[in-house]
Amino acid sequence: MAKKKEKEVRNIGINVKPPSESCNDRNCPFHGSLSVRGQIITGVVSSTKMRNSILVKKDYLRFIPKYERYERRTSKYSAHCAPCMKVEVGDEVRIAECRPISKTISFVTIEKL
Repeated sequence: MAKKKEKEVRNIGINVKPPSESCNDRNCPFHGSLSVRGQIITGVVSSTKMRNSILVKKDYLRFIPKYERYERRTSKYSAHCAPCMKVEVGDEVRIAECRPISKTISFVTIEKL
C-alpha cells in the first residue's frame, strides 16, 4: 500500500511551531500560498461559529490622564483559521496580519499557545 505523502510545511518567516496536521486550504500560511506581514497579536478565541474563521478578543489597559488611572478595554479581531489548527473557544492563539481575505478578515491564525 502506498503511504500518504505529508504536505511540506512552508517557512513563514516567524519563529512559530507549525501545525502537526496538513490541510489543503489555500489561505493557510503553512500549507497554502498566503503571505504574512505586519502586526502579530496574541489573544483569546471568543467564537468559532464562522466557517474557517474565528473571533479573537484582546484585552488591554488604557491610561486616563485626568484621573491618573487605567481603564480596561477590549478589541475583537476576525481571523482566518485553517482546518489544520484545531482551535476551540477559550484557547490562546497568535494571529498575524495578512492581505485582506474578506471584508472583515485581515488576520490569519499562526499558532495555538
